[in-house]
Amino acid sequence: MSAVREGARQVMAWLHGWTGLLLGWVLFVMCLGGTLSVFKPEIGRWMRPETTATADRAAALTAATGWLATNAPNSFGWYLTLPNDRMNTVEATYDPGSGFVYRALDPITGAPVPRETLGGEFFYRLHFELQLPFPWGRLLASLAAMVLLLGLITGIIAHRRIFKDFFTFRPAKGQRSWLDGHNALGVLPLPFHIMISFTGLLTLATLNMPWAISANYGRDMTAMFQAFQPGQVDRPAAGKPAPLAPLAPMLHEAERRLGQPVGRVTIAHPGDAASVVTMFRDDARQIAYAAGAVSFDGATSRVIADFTENRPALQTYSVAYGLHLARFAPLATRWLYFLCGAMLTLAVASGMVLWVVKRRERAPRSLGNRIVERLNAGVLAGLPIGCVALLLANRVVPLGLADRAQAEVFMALWSAAGVLLLAALLPAKHSWPVLLTLLALASLTAGLPGGAFADSVQTGVSLTLLAGAAASGWLAWTQWRRPAPAPRRRARIQRA
Repeated sequence: MSAVREGARQVMAWLHGWTGLLLGWVLFVMCLGGTLSVFKPEIGRWMRPETTATADRAAALTAATGWLATNAPNSFGWYLTLPNDRMNTVEATYDPGSGFVYRALDPITGAPVPRETLGGEFFYRLHFELQLPFPWGRLLASLAAMVLLLGLITGIIAHRRIFKDFFTFRPAKGQRSWLDGHNALGVLPLPFHIMISFTGLLTLATLNMPWAISANYGRDMTAMFQAFQPGQVDRPAAGKPAPLAPLAPMLHEAERRLGQPVGRVTIAHPGDAASVVTMFRDDARQIAYAAGAVSFDGATSRVIADFTENRPALQTYSVAYGLHLARFAPLATRWLYFLCGAMLTLAVASGMVLWVVKRRERAPRSLGNRIVERLNAGVLAGLPIGCVALLLANRVVPLGLADRAQAEVFMALWSAAGVLLLAALLPAKHSWPVLLTLLALASLTAGLPGGAFADSVQTGVSLTLLAGAAASGWLAWTQWRRPAPAPRRRARIQRA
């Protein structure tokens, strides 16, 4: 029986290592993007320092729809997220005829804010779309989430003394030190790791397991969404123009019926006689995602649907979805999410480095090991540098530039690609210290812009950047001081 257990552990260790290698870099992108998305609204406010005005939900909604009625009258839908305690702008997504556009709108005037930027939305989309076209980014993210959950399970089975070794760290011991660190980062927040990977799979359930939906609804996605959210009415446009009725009374009526503030508003077929205004309960007031909705006839403001989710299966799904998004979380819980997410990101990164360290001693000249070693340096340092480059671009790109938000994204992606190329060209012993030094300098520069300490949000983001600069600077210093490994000598074969 002991031999069987040891054999099973060896198989799990092999599966843990190789599945982690195949999608480890994708997982690193997802984990870092998701960790930063915990503070998506705060990052958005840091990236829009000129926009400081605030307004109540009703006034902000009226202002935003007034601007959209003039500038996007032919869009088939307006999708709005209203201001709250963490965000002072109206987040609007609409289609002006050339594809979906995301804009942050001023809560007073309703016009786009002066500094056009994706803000924290970039990291949110990077987390589950990987900057790839639909549906390929989400499919790859879904596959990576499966691998993450598999890696957690196989890691628990493969490591016989995983909880005992968690209390052990042996520095400056090469492979042993990397394994100790990897274990500690994986075991301490293990319940969080399992929760976030499982709920992440649930958020993409329609891509992971579409067969039940196909069996029940075929290709009729409208019927499926109607069954999942009866409070949201979908009906065809009438083809007759009609202005929207005042939205403030609808908002007050929806909040009265839902018993909570409204967080999101969708307006289908704006400017049409068959327009529908749907208002959703604010996610920040409960764990469950989209727990209630009220729909109005847009032209007459008559209530046409009112639904609060009470079905046990869908309530369970909504709670799992809400746990992953963490929009309900107060400040202390958000920092706990951020810390656990950072530990998961570092666990993935340390696992990738450990893979190389373990095989460096066996086959130091292996082409595969050298490729993985350079990819590790390029991706694990390049992605954080690309993220910081986005923040730096936010400060240096001119305000009036056309497609300014896309210019920021291009600078981030090209910076990450440049670091990947630099890692491929540098000698292996220089890649980590050089790239970590670049990361420290970039983080330091982004953390000290003009007016960084104007309010608590600006201060929090800037201090986080400075802490990242200090950490990466310390790592760079240790790498520069590390002595070069002694050259290996091949043993001579004695001839008979």
